[in-house]
Amino acid sequence: MHTGKEKPSAGEALLRWLGRTPVQTFILCPLMVIAFEFAWQGGWPNIAWWDTPVMLWGFLQYKLVGRYRGPRAGGGPGMETMPDRILDQGPYALTRNPMYLGHLIFLAGVAIAFRSWFALILLAARAVWFHRRVLEDEKRLHAAFGAEYDAYCARVKRWLPYIF
Repeated sequence: MHTGKEKPSAGEALLRWLGRTPVQTFILCPLMVIAFEFAWQGGWPNIAWWDTPVMLWGFLQYKLVGRYRGPRAGGGPGMETMPDRILDQGPYALTRNPMYLGHLIFLAGVAIAFRSWFALILLAARAVWFHRRVLEDEKRLHAAFGAEYDAYCARVKRWLPYIF
């Protein structure tokens, strides 16, 4: 077991990498869909290439918003290291979770491009997982920033601008 002082074994490093949310969304989920559809269809799955821009949109939203967030809010990737301040500008003026939303847009693109009910199930499962994660993140942010975070929540919707 890795105690933090010695270098993790290759197996531990691989498990930590596989546990990262972006790896799960942008690598493992599409690979699972491809494997499932390959087995289900008995060959390479058909891909509607004209629908893949939805996948690109989701990935770019995640990546570009992450680059926007880092220097403006401080903290680290994800919620392992809390931000130093509430970011309520740019994409964060429209939705409180634009990076997580990017993950879900990407997975919707996978479902559309592969015309896969299995991908829809993965999308639904990940949406529930992300929503639970957001609820936990919100508790931590409320504890750290109090009334400032509550005011931000009152102004900006959790997921979709002006809707939800």
